[in-house]
Amino acid sequence: MNTFEILDTLTQACGPSGYELSGASQTAAALLEPLVDTVRIDPMGNVIGVRRCGKKHAKRLLLDAHIDEVGMLVTGYEEGGFLRFTQLGGIDPRLLPDREVTLLAEQPLFGVITAQSAHLYEGADSASPMTKLAIDTGYSTEKLKELVPVGTPVVYRESCFALGKKQIASKSMDDRSCFAVILKALQLLAGETLDVDLYVVGSCCEEVGGQGAVVTAYDIAPDWAVALDVTFATTPDAPDKGFALGSGPAIGIGPNVAWWMAERFICKAKELNIPYSEEVMAGNTGTNGWELQISREGVPTAILSLPEKYMHTPIEVIHRKDFKNCARLLAAFVRDLGREAKQCC
Repeated sequence: MNTFEILDTLTQACGPSGYELSGASQTAAALLEPLVDTVRIDPMGNVIGVRRCGKKHAKRLLLDAHIDEVGMLVTGYEEGGFLRFTQLGGIDPRLLPDREVTLLAEQPLFGVITAQSAHLYEGADSASPMTKLAIDTGYSTEKLKELVPVGTPVVYRESCFALGKKQIASKSMDDRSCFAVILKALQLLAGETLDVDLYVVGSCCEEVGGQGAVVTAYDIAPDWAVALDVTFATTPDAPDKGFALGSGPAIGIGPNVAWWMAERFICKAKELNIPYSEEVMAGNTGTNGWELQISREGVPTAILSLPEKYMHTPIEVIHRKDFKNCARLLAAFVRDLGREAKQCC
């Protein structure tokens, strides 16, 4: 598969936080399987792949990218065939009216989130709070009670498509694009002799607290960890909040990051002439790096981020060049890590 095909496959799998098992987990595991020695899915839905180096007492490096996506949960019914819902992860209610969604019932069905006509608004404020929105499926209320139980998860219904020649847009790029980065890095490392055992994790529930990273880090007990996640790309309405799309991966710097690991990423980027940015993270990074770092007695952790426009919206956008360079940098970080890390830590 090429980059677009991998991203299309991953992003179109459904898997909101807590509901990854039947869709996102199975898809991620199938893509990972040819690139590692073993793959398993744990009871929570975390995908765990292992590529062993064959050396005795080899150090363990964990690479994590979460595979859940933001979504919604059905909370009840309204007369006229409407469903009430609440958010699952961080969602801006301003983006919801008139959006197409997929309800992940036993038999999935489509719906549209209600939107009042602009002709009917009174005053300048046209934003509706989530409590005033509903999902319209075209079914009667009685039928909905049969088809869609309370607690049914809901995801955006958006395709993956090219945006011009350099960008790719889809739902759930956060953080499936970074899981795809790990897959690409594994392809680059194929056939090479490594000096660490590589653990690849597609973790669940990051958008609601990072529970997947907590349990996988405890289970694997890695010597080092790298959390891969998206970060903010600049847009005309926020020109100074993030990194320009196409400017390369962002390397995290701050208390959530082991300095020698950040420095190693920077050195490798310079060696390979890979453009990069340094992302200062003064506190909780909002990534799985936070959970990985404090597992057991503590794990030296790095954070590598892929710039993304329109985070947590139905259509998130990344740059093909950033994707390629992020994978190249990750592969360079992994090469000879066991030997070179002794000089750093």
